[in-house]
Amino acid sequence: QVQLVESGGGLVQAGGSLRLSCSASGLVFSSHDMGWFRQAPGKEREFVSAISRRGDRLEYADSVKGRFIISRDNAKTTVYLQMSSLKPEDTAVYYCAGTWRGASMIVGQYAFWGQGTQVTVSA
Repeated sequence: QVQLVESGGGLVQAGGSLRLSCSASGLVFSSHDMGWFRQAPGKEREFVSAISRRGDRLEYADSVKGRFIISRDNAKTTVYLQMSSLKPEDTAVYYCAGTWRGASMIVGQYAFWGQGTQVTVSA
C-alpha cells in the first residue's frame, strides 16, 4: 500500500520560511517522479513544483519561482519543499504526489497522493 505523508506545515508570518517534507512508503521511490500541489479554499488544486526521479529535472509554477526549492533524498524516500519569502497568497493545503510520468505539472497524471499539510501565511 502506497503512503505519502506530508509534514512541516504551520502558521508563519509573511516573509518567513517553512520546509515541507513528504515521506513515501510502499513504492519504489527512486522510480517515481514527485510533485507538490496546493489547494486554497474555494479554488482548484494547482501545481507548485515537481522533481524527476533522479532529481535532474525540476519544474516550478511561475508564482513560486525564486522562492521555493524542491529536492529529494532517494535513500530516505523523502521529497522536500523549501519555501521562503512566503506570502499570504501561499496559504493553502499542500499535497505531495507521485507519478511515473515525469516531472509533470498536471494533477491528473499523478497516481498517488498524500493527505496534505496546512500552510497559513499571515500578513
